[in-house]
Amino acid sequence: MATATASASWADLLSGRNGIRSVALAGGTALHAVNIYVVTTIMPSIVRDIGGLAYYAWNTTLFVVASIIGATLAAALAGRLGGKGAYLLGLAVFSIGAVACAVAPSMPWLLAGRSLQGLGGGVLVSLAYVLIRQVFEPALWSRAMGLVSAMWGIATLSGPAIGGVFAQLGEWRWAFWSLLPAVLALAAIVLGWLPSGHAAGEQAAVPGGRLALLALSVLAVSMASLASSRALQCLGIGVSLALAALIVRTDRHATVRLLPTGAYAPSRLRSLYLVMAFLVIGSTVEIFVPYFLQTILGHEPLEAGYLTAVMAAGWSFGSMLSAGRDGAFGARCIRFGPVLMAVALALLAWQLQQPAQFSQGAGFAALCVSLACVGLGIGLAWPHLLTRLLEAAPAEEGALASSSISTVQLYAMSLGAAVAGWVANAAGLSDPGGVPGARAAALWLLGGFALLVALGLPIARRAAPARS
Repeated sequence: MATATASASWADLLSGRNGIRSVALAGGTALHAVNIYVVTTIMPSIVRDIGGLAYYAWNTTLFVVASIIGATLAAALAGRLGGKGAYLLGLAVFSIGAVACAVAPSMPWLLAGRSLQGLGGGVLVSLAYVLIRQVFEPALWSRAMGLVSAMWGIATLSGPAIGGVFAQLGEWRWAFWSLLPAVLALAAIVLGWLPSGHAAGEQAAVPGGRLALLALSVLAVSMASLASSRALQCLGIGVSLALAALIVRTDRHATVRLLPTGAYAPSRLRSLYLVMAFLVIGSTVEIFVPYFLQTILGHEPLEAGYLTAVMAAGWSFGSMLSAGRDGAFGARCIRFGPVLMAVALALLAWQLQQPAQFSQGAGFAALCVSLACVGLGIGLAWPHLLTRLLEAAPAEEGALASSSISTVQLYAMSLGAAVAGWVANAAGLSDPGGVPGARAAALWLLGGFALLVALGLPIARRAAPARS
């Protein structure tokens, strides 16, 4: 662990050896995030080329389900291979997936490649949180968490550019090839600066059965989105809920768990996890935003990609703004974040029903503000949720608490993507399709998720009481 300093600042985190290690840990998350927003931007071009509109959300769902598995494996890999070895393995698997996507002749092949990308990326994202505890002093944890979180926004400044340029050139496959130089650069930094010793205290066993149930619970919702009858759709949702309940029941008494002790009982720890989940699920609407902007408002792929990036930029700005400021300010951010996101999602649902008013001028600026506020809501709360979660977890389960951050984040993302696909398809995204289908899907998806996030408001107050 780094030597303690009298007062921890951004300069302490970003200078000297800490600075290089910050690049290594944040770089893996940045690579994962860039990949997400590259693919989000080029997906309309992909489905026009190789088909598979009904499977639009599956690109994110399978990617994130695989990411959950990778995230859960990260702690065990760090214990067996060391932080450096685990990191390089994650980069290798990610690269194989990128190559598979680049040469994909059909949607099933693309989804297989995305699954490999997700597996490797999940390892990278989770390792960042696991290794923060290993290489930095506690006083730097909040800023390091904020830096890693900010990568989800900062990376999207390049992600939509990469995806948008290649989409407009009609060469979406090269968007995947373009990720490989970044992988090589990151591997060189990791080889030179991350510690090679094994991470002490990491659990060696992996809860494989519960991971399988978790993946099946998400896939059940995804299958429901493809069903033609309401009965089959309800069956898929019911199966998903039953599997989730089984996971909770099994994990609560397991020796090797997915979440720390106390996460399932009424407690501050459970409230923190639930607020994280509500915010992440709310943010998954962004996978359809480029399609809505191109289809409803008529924007080009590059424009739509950057407009989507405004949402992620809000997350990045909020994280950097609020990180390092705790106490009453942090509690207010946790309580206010869901409010801001819910209001912004509701506004977007309304704005996309008025394309003539919000495609240019002042209306267009208002649309950008709404997009930014969706991300700002989660960004303000995120560093404080993570820091308080680590503080609330049992001290002897610090490694598990660190890796569980990515597990919960990625599970919520995959579940949100699956539900988003179900809602969008049920509302008419692919049938009748076109502008009418897109407008109906935007209304039900954005409006429905606004209500869902609003359900988390009482939980946010319990997670961060006014006097905390």
